[in-house]
Amino acid sequence: LQNLTRVSEFHLLELSAHPDLQPILFGLFLSMYLVTVLGNLLILLAVSSDSHLHTPMYFFLSNLSLIDICFSSTIVPKMIVDILTQSRVISYVSCLTQMSLFIIFACMDDFLLTVMAYDRFVAICHSLHYPVIMSPRLCGFLVLVSFLVSLFDSQLHNLIILQFTYFKDSKISNFFCDPSQLLNLTCSDTFSNNIVKYTIGAFYGLFPLSGILFSYYKIVSSILRIQSSGGKYKAFSTCGSHLAVICLFYGTAFGVYLGSVVSHSPRKGVLASGMYTVVTPMLNPFIYSLRNRDIKSALRRMHRRTA
Repeated sequence: LQNLTRVSEFHLLELSAHPDLQPILFGLFLSMYLVTVLGNLLILLAVSSDSHLHTPMYFFLSNLSLIDICFSSTIVPKMIVDILTQSRVISYVSCLTQMSLFIIFACMDDFLLTVMAYDRFVAICHSLHYPVIMSPRLCGFLVLVSFLVSLFDSQLHNLIILQFTYFKDSKISNFFCDPSQLLNLTCSDTFSNNIVKYTIGAFYGLFPLSGILFSYYKIVSSILRIQSSGGKYKAFSTCGSHLAVICLFYGTAFGVYLGSVVSHSPRKGVLASGMYTVVTPMLNPFIYSLRNRDIKSALRRMHRRTA
């Protein structure tokens, strides 16, 4: 029989046990968080203030930037405070709250990238009907559905965790309240946990990814039929930033998943989780602003107005 205890607080994994590294980690994560917030805020300001960017593509991009700010804010501030105070304790309620918000924003990131792939599919494959198909009502509806589906996933995890008042351990092998880690700590058998994790993961991971792959299959087929090389380049360039963000998002997400399957080392899992939760939201605005002429032009116009 396993020793089960009633838990009122959890203990998160320490990023590093070396005292000399703590100030470096504090400075690193604080600067990365500030860059994430400021970078995504710039995208939001550029899109909202420039009438040229009031299109479905940039409407979804501004929503993605807002979600990235919220996603990063769910995890990084707590991590920074933990490094500063040398405390790794998080209360039961705070842990469930962090887990819920993490799931909502991670899923919304996932679904928004799928919606953006559909937007690019309509823009390239049905360009003449694009303004009619991607109406403001449909754009708002797609964002709302993404939020509701993400909220459902979050509440589903909450219902599963709240069934258990006793846990095998109070130590979480990550620097935040990772849903998979919390499921592993419940007193239910491992097989049931795996069924839950893989079923939810298949729906919320494979379904959006299938939509993205189908959209880009259609996009590539349409682009290859374009005769002029200039037309092909123009069509590909509208998808370049989105493809880069997709590769970064799914690459790090699959890194976390495969890392947990192949290796049971908590440190490797933490490294992969750090890429997924901290680095990806920070890089998204750079990818879009550096590769996108419209965003760069909007930022220049905004700078001239403020100057």
